[in-house]
Amino acid sequence: MFDKSTWIRLPRNVLVGHGVLDQAAEAIEELHLRGQPLIVTSPTPYELAGERIEAQFSSWDEEPAVVVVEDASFDAIERVIQRARDVDPGFLIGLGGGKAIDIAKMASDDVGRGFVSVPTVASHDGIVSNRGSVPEEGTRHSVAAEPPLAVVADTEILANAPWELTTAGCADIISNYTAVMDWRLAYRLKNAPYSQYAAALSEMTAEMLVGNADSIRPSLEESSWIVVKALVSSGVAMSIAGSSRPASGAEHLFSHQLDQIAPGRASHGHQVGVGSIMTAYLHGGENGLWREIRNALASIDAPTTAAELDLEDEEVIEALTTAHEIRDRYTILGDGIDETAAREVARQTDVI
Repeated sequence: MFDKSTWIRLPRNVLVGHGVLDQAAEAIEELHLRGQPLIVTSPTPYELAGERIEAQFSSWDEEPAVVVVEDASFDAIERVIQRARDVDPGFLIGLGGGKAIDIAKMASDDVGRGFVSVPTVASHDGIVSNRGSVPEEGTRHSVAAEPPLAVVADTEILANAPWELTTAGCADIISNYTAVMDWRLAYRLKNAPYSQYAAALSEMTAEMLVGNADSIRPSLEESSWIVVKALVSSGVAMSIAGSSRPASGAEHLFSHQLDQIAPGRASHGHQVGVGSIMTAYLHGGENGLWREIRNALASIDAPTTAAELDLEDEEVIEALTTAHEIRDRYTILGDGIDETAAREVARQTDVI
């Protein structure tokens, strides 16, 4: 007897384009959200767009409350949760990059209030996903949370964000290729839960960026348009799957291990991009996908080597041989890769 069921939560409004920041309140009103907004942000995004967001709620009964977070941590999440309990907001707005949005996402989940995602950088797919990432003691914790009720992504603002943050977002999306390959492998060998629909959507987002890599350039709103649509699609794929598997495989384990071995040296997106080159090779060096990934990353000025990540060769080898220890998630790394084999992979792909 068929008894399968699922509950998929997705954003109800997604607003993307030039100048849409000034339509944030309109998008929120369409959701019939009421009460005082609580804006969760960090210093730079608040200076960039905070006043424009606040001004849109001037006719509401209560002006927005604001909490500014300096770093991403469990302490910061607790501080936002306490602020939310003090003001009892109708909803939260995450304004900024991954830090502010992830914190708003997890705090809103804890206090039972919806949240709206307003990214100012296109640095990762957390702007719309049902997962939050929190660094602690040299590693990152992936935490389940509710996806945003709405996303407001202004391409004018995103196009003016630091280019390296945009390339990190691109690399994060391109790595979906190997995440899905690992997911299928886990399904075949370990009977891991698998969604063909979520996998196909995740692969499509990677193809979108690889196919348009030559046209993704700094300060172009068209580029931001392509990137943010891919980030939204990737986040939706995770919500459909009910896990991060459509966008997180061995390449993410590699990145998380680098966070412990060489913390703060390179961005998460850039690390998973390089990890994806090597794990694609492990899935079948003869298929040429690893070259497509490397060429696409190079085309958008994202790192493809240890040196470009500001890492020593031995740090890459250590991360690759120990990444399987990060979490109980089956990937192409299995129960570990031999050091000699890891070195050969890194050399064959020109990572070292």
